[in-house]
Amino acid sequence: MAYAVFAHYRCAPADAATVRGALLKMREFTRAEPGNLAYEVHAEAGREGGFVLYEVYVDRAGFDAHAAAVYFDELIVGVVRPLLVERTVTFAEVL
Repeated sequence: MAYAVFAHYRCAPADAATVRGALLKMREFTRAEPGNLAYEVHAEAGREGGFVLYEVYVDRAGFDAHAAAVYFDELIVGVVRPLLVERTVTFAEVL
């Protein structure tokens, strides 16, 4: 069963360019993963520093492989998360 992730991130406006750059690099790597079906990065309209990610993987194992990737640790854990003031992640099974 396909596995989806909805992530809402918010950082200070001063950090938005750094977070955006890391998320766009992450998109390049993630779309090349065999278990990834979609990885979309959105900037919230009218809310500088707000981002929404929509990700779909073939299954939970596909997501787990994604989260275990070296670039996930470097870009998300090392760059993005330390700059966030708010983070909400929802995991769902695609019907």
